[in-house]
Amino acid sequence: MIGITKFCIHPEQWFRNKTRIGGTKNINFKIIRDLSPDLIIANKEENVKEQVEDLAGRYDVWVTDVNDLNEALNMINDIGKLTGKIEQSSALSLKIEAGFKDLEKENFKEKKIPAAYFIWKDPYMVAGDDTFINDMMQYAGLENIFAEEKRYPQICLEEIKKKKCELILLSSEPYPFKQKHKEEIQIQLPGIRVELVDGEMFSWYGSRLLKSIDYFQSFQNKMDSV
Repeated sequence: MIGITKFCIHPEQWFRNKTRIGGTKNINFKIIRDLSPDLIIANKEENVKEQVEDLAGRYDVWVTDVNDLNEALNMINDIGKLTGKIEQSSALSLKIEAGFKDLEKENFKEKKIPAAYFIWKDPYMVAGDDTFINDMMQYAGLENIFAEEKRYPQICLEEIKKKKCELILLSSEPYPFKQKHKEEIQIQLPGIRVELVDGEMFSWYGSRLLKSIDYFQSFQNKMDSV
């Protein structure tokens, strides 16, 4: 691994020492040329199509497209094959799969909490049906009230009131929701619980999923205790 984006903050030693090739939407082609990589891993949702196509004309480029847990496990195994690390990738994917199966037994209950997952402010945007976040919400014991919408629709707070929402999740990324935002929304929607959540746990679909398992279980325990 010789190059990362400015958003690749884990592991910390990589973030501090690896060459950064820009952001996911604005990559630095000169730095990439200087690095001369054997393989570039891109992502359909995060990267710009034209930039990826430009790189694919000169390098081996593999584009991931992950919208649920199964696709995440397949991605991990595929990277193992591409990099000659099948044993390691298989062990990782099996551990994640086992952890989520245990979680599924606990949190796939008859009644899930009707919830909305906010990813952006001004305008407010939420996670819709065909997103990885939507799949993770199920494992956290939640029902996405915007499951009939695609991708990341813009919404207004008035819509929340009409959908019998019981819980609003404010993600730490891509918009960095803070306590002040929680308080602002809570004032406007006094009858609905508002919680700040770690966006990495709901939207990072690599090895971070190992941490999501315990996070979702703790989250569900917290909801059950109310």
